[in-house]
Amino acid sequence: MINITYDAASPSERTAVALGYFDGLHLGHIGVITAALAKHELKPAVFTFNCDTTLPKFQNPEDIISFENKCELMQKVGVEYLYAPDFAEVCGYPAEEFVTEILMKRLNAGFACCGRNFRFGKGGSGTPEILKELGKKHGFEVEIVPDVCHNGEIISSTHIRELIREGEIEQANTLLGYDLWYRLPVIHGNHIGKSLEFPTINQIIPETNIVPKFGAYKSFVDIGGRHYRAITNIGVKPTVTDRHDGSGAVMETHIIGFDGDLYGQRISVSLIGFIRPEQKFASLDELKKQLNLDKLAALQ
Repeated sequence: MINITYDAASPSERTAVALGYFDGLHLGHIGVITAALAKHELKPAVFTFNCDTTLPKFQNPEDIISFENKCELMQKVGVEYLYAPDFAEVCGYPAEEFVTEILMKRLNAGFACCGRNFRFGKGGSGTPEILKELGKKHGFEVEIVPDVCHNGEIISSTHIRELIREGEIEQANTLLGYDLWYRLPVIHGNHIGKSLEFPTINQIIPETNIVPKFGAYKSFVDIGGRHYRAITNIGVKPTVTDRHDGSGAVMETHIIGFDGDLYGQRISVSLIGFIRPEQKFASLDELKKQLNLDKLAALQ
């Protein structure tokens, strides 16, 4: 189990610390974490942020995955310690104080690694090169990890967000290294899907998350460790509602081959392919016809 440390004592073992915001935990981020994992004589750790206060580069938060999901993925790759303060708690530290208070006292670092764009300390004054100098001064090794590329292009969270907004979910998943997924509570909807013989679970994408292009997606749903194929529609349901209040997008998922009550449960839905844009139908019969076509597409 990953040890998320806030006010607890620092690890008794020395650690190898990967530093970064790791907002999508994509393959580029995994490259940095892998450098820490390679130090087998040290315990693998991560320093990141669990932001109630937005980082300066994000005027409006657009998390690719939730902090909870990020922790789960870190645990799967082998991270044992995680320190994730709110940005506001540490943004005022001068660069050397960041090193002494966080890397040394909080995480007992014997090694630290980061990407070339990582910044730390007050005003982002600390660069990877400064971190190397401070590492020499305070007795720990520092590695600046090269960018990870795909088809000659640097993998970045900015590019992945663009792909998600455009509905290019398969490309986004390739760069993430996993299928974009949400684990959200199931809420009550208007039950129209059930009347069309397409019952759905309804979930609300948090406003802090990036919202994929409105439309229908092939998806997988995890229920108790069993995976089901599904159709997920993301949007405002224009055929059955006039809702345009700007609140979180609705994620409606028809789980193929499942019949059960999931209300109140936190259910994982993974998007694996874009089927079509969201559209308004002239009647519920037309909507049902399209849902049958979507189901065929999801099963291919």
